Amino acid sequence: MQIKIIPNFFKRIFASLFKKKKHIQLGFYGPPNAGKTSLANRICKDWTGEELGTVTKIPHETREIQIKEKVDINFKGRQLTFKLVDTPGIATKIDYEEFLKFGLTKKEAKGRAKEATKGVIEAIKWLDDMDAIIVVLDATLNPYSQVNITIIGNIVARRIPVLIVANKIDLHKADTKKIEAAFPEYEVVGISAKLGKNMEEFYESLFRLSKKRKG
Repeated sequence: MQIKIIPNFFKRIFASLFKKKKHIQLGFYGPPNAGKTSLANRICKDWTGEELGTVTKIPHETREIQIKEKVDINFKGRQLTFKLVDTPGIATKIDYEEFLKFGLTKKEAKGRAKEATKGVIEAIKWLDDMDAIIVVLDATLNPYSQVNITIIGNIVARRIPVLIVANKIDLHKADTKKIEAAFPEYEVVGISAKLGKNMEEFYESLFRLSKKRKG
């Protein structure tokens, strides 16, 4: 009996075995209002000329996953291609009343709280798809928070390479050393995403992170 070989079947098998990943899937994680979207916007603006998302002072402005499919970074003769994934701010508790302080109606506040909660769940689900992660923390706040420990814990459990960004170093209360002390096993780079301060050091760190990427 002759066995009929199906060429297309084997093509698919070999294609999947030898397929090289073109883009590094880079996730932006952190608590609300730490500056994840501001940093994602800064990177996208630097290398594509377009911003990724909206930034406001209201917590949980980003409530859905935002993706920039391809960002080519050419830095000091080196090149990397990323797929940027900006995620909603991680929170252990979301109370609609916190939004009332920003002038939202009760209905709007409850709607935002519901969307934000859904966004947190989606962000955690997306962790499994990340090759590397940037955790953005507000350098003016205490890094020893339940939210930050939860974020780092979830990433560690998946063995995903991490770079911690201490954002808002332009502000008087910023303390990068406190974040370094809180997470000594990770590289920490201080920046101001808003002003573009220290971005050269950030890109150096990003290239180092890419070499450790998962998979």
